Amino acid sequence: MRPSGRAFNELRQITLEPGFAKHAEGSCLVKCGDTHVLCAASWDETTPPWLRGSGRGWVTAEYGMLPRSTGERMKREAKRGQSGRTQEIQRLIGRSLRAVIDLKALGERQILVDCDVLQADGGTRTAAITGAWVAMNEACKWAAEQGIVKANPIRDRVAAVSCGLVGGAPALDLDYDEDSTAQADANFVITGAGGLVEIQATAEGDPFTDEQFAALLALAKEGCAALSKMQIAASA
Repeated sequence: MRPSGRAFNELRQITLEPGFAKHAEGSCLVKCGDTHVLCAASWDETTPPWLRGSGRGWVTAEYGMLPRSTGERMKREAKRGQSGRTQEIQRLIGRSLRAVIDLKALGERQILVDCDVLQADGGTRTAAITGAWVAMNEACKWAAEQGIVKANPIRDRVAAVSCGLVGGAPALDLDYDEDSTAQADANFVITGAGGLVEIQATAEGDPFTDEQFAALLALAKEGCAALSKMQIAASA
């Protein structure tokens, strides 16, 4: 049995609440069990200097954990500087979002997506990606309604989920108790069409086999397909 009592192919209870942040062009509060992340997308009529004159836009993300998002208070990164983990996660979020948007159709503009972890219980990066897509889509719908772009430049959905070997068995959507003791854990970023954007997989002890990895991938595809349907419902 999993510590949570969930089936091995069962997601945590997921909610996606678009429009949570009043002032943002797009936003979403995503809850994956006890992991809660606020994603806010801001529309910017400028583009990074290295893209000027290219006719292409950009999507980037910033990620952070609030001081009491975990069991013990952590110092604000605005005070101590960004950790390598934070930089790696926000780059991952940006890459994931850029994989499903037409940057040419965006024009020389950029979308900035802030992902702030309000409460952490494992899977904060994957929850952030899933919620960030909803926020980005809301911002793009807003821009199309305002006539800033001709149509929504988003081509597909993108969601993410963690999987791991818990007690030797493949398990979907790990919470902290499972993630901290798993024999292997992996994060999968998958589009609505089933395309793989990124896979981060690590053995925490003994190496895992091809068969075990295939089982984790199958679970991730199943989980991301379910998350994609939730994104559609949230964006209706």
